[in-house]
Amino acid sequence: MSALYGGDQVSALVIDLGSCLCRVGYAGDDTPKAVFPSSAGVMPRAGGGRDAFVGNTALTLCREGLEVVGAVGADDLVADWDLASRMISHAIEDRLGADPSEHALLFAEPTHAPAAASEAAVEALFEAHRPPALHLAKAAALAAAAVGMQSALVVDAGYRGTTGGHPAAAAARVGAGPAGI
Repeated sequence: MSALYGGDQVSALVIDLGSCLCRVGYAGDDTPKAVFPSSAGVMPRAGGGRDAFVGNTALTLCREGLEVVGAVGADDLVADWDLASRMISHAIEDRLGADPSEHALLFAEPTHAPAAASEAAVEALFEAHRPPALHLAKAAALAAAAVGMQSALVVDAGYRGTTGGHPAAAAARVGAGPAGI
């Protein structure tokens, strides 16, 4: 495998871990290959720790003591990287059938994410998935690029809230989404 990443030869995986849904697919595709809830069923283990059940099927099975939790906090930033890593593993390995150590990763982060959240994301993604290359991109910049624009006003109406702003500037978070109603 070539160590050079660029041009049309990249088979990068794109991951968008939202507050309601996790979307994953290949760079250059029009739509994600897999979309599933960004929440998981969690059960404590007898000896300590916890088991996490990720994906549509795992959440529909009735288990005594199962608690449904999300990896993304109220501010749309990942609050539980252990759970987020399990979701990303499920997305890449189970849903796409790919090996994350063989693909560059493009991880979409909220436009308002502070530098500390970006650093935590880089650390968690490299430790858990060992990709050969990783890029964190602001969601607004990805939305503008998806429609061929270098500059745009992007309004992101998500599950928990709405953000708006220019992709190069800090986003303003306004209002509440359906989760807050």
